[in-house]
Amino acid sequence: MTVYDKYHLKQVINASGKMTILGVSKLAQPVIDAQKFGDEHFFEMADLVKKTGDHLAQLLGAEDAIVINSASAGIAEAVAALIGAGSKYHAYHPYDARYTKREIVIPKGQNVDYGTPEEVMINVGGGQVVEAGYANMCSPEHLDMVITDKTVGVLYVKSHHAVQKSMLTVEEALTVAHHHALPLILDAAAEEDMQKYIEMGVDIIIFSGAKALAGPASALIFGKRQYIEWVRLQSVGLGRAMKIGKENILGLTKAIEDYLAEGPESGDQMKARLTPFLTGLNQVPYVDAKQVQDGAGRDIYRASVVIKPDSPKNAKQVTAELKAGNPAIYTREYRANVGIIEFDIRAVDAAEMTAITQRLHEILD
Repeated sequence: MTVYDKYHLKQVINASGKMTILGVSKLAQPVIDAQKFGDEHFFEMADLVKKTGDHLAQLLGAEDAIVINSASAGIAEAVAALIGAGSKYHAYHPYDARYTKREIVIPKGQNVDYGTPEEVMINVGGGQVVEAGYANMCSPEHLDMVITDKTVGVLYVKSHHAVQKSMLTVEEALTVAHHHALPLILDAAAEEDMQKYIEMGVDIIIFSGAKALAGPASALIFGKRQYIEWVRLQSVGLGRAMKIGKENILGLTKAIEDYLAEGPESGDQMKARLTPFLTGLNQVPYVDAKQVQDGAGRDIYRASVVIKPDSPKNAKQVTAELKAGNPAIYTREYRANVGIIEFDIRAVDAAEMTAITQRLHEILD
């Protein structure tokens, strides 16, 4: 009896990408082995946290790093760290009203819902959200004009979820923040290049461990030493509710070691795997499929499927039927309302591509 059978669960084909709702990533055996070692041994946890952080910082060329339990926790702990500025009293009393400098400035088009709104994690950390610019644009000037003497940091969200049009760059946001002697927090949860933001001079960088890095449920915060030390202090405050286990610390450390050595699947490799898949998709009635690049500019390529207007079922109906089957097939359905479905193949093998094509035939033939 499999786990699927035991708990009456559907199997899943994940063509939506590294999504939390589906468990994010499959782990390679060396990462599982590192977790197993953690499961089977004891450690002085503060020492494990500090020394794995030191090791990863050295690998990345950062001043300091710390493994935590999620990128969402990273936002909350980074915000609390900036408000408290190293105060242990603040760590014990993160919402004390005497700490009046709490403003976190974020471009309006980046206050997105990625499973929870960015502003929720800012609020958990004790921050007060100040939006800069408008839903369709944010310039350096928009950012600059909302910074006050109550501002403790700027948050930039590098994500396909965020508005891309007329949005200032990470470099521009960093320039504005540093002009005001403020740190920049970068939510780069699903990004792939871990080192370019260090070279850029970003102060606090947050990567999800389970997305591009293909590690366990975890995250890495890295950047400038002073700020990472302030984040580390949160373990005796609100970070206690966000603590990570020894097995996942070791699992993520191994995943990052392997990621830096081998890198992710390249765009060219994805294109090669997409070619036969696109051929199969274009044989399905009412389907027009082509290759597209990730909307945030990452080296990720997907199959974009247009459900033609004369189809008996629209794109929303198709995605609903794909998910209703067993295995459940999950897609990127952000634009299903305009007739477009995307298939992310990073976690999809050739047999699953065939299964997707066959299921579309069943739905649309």
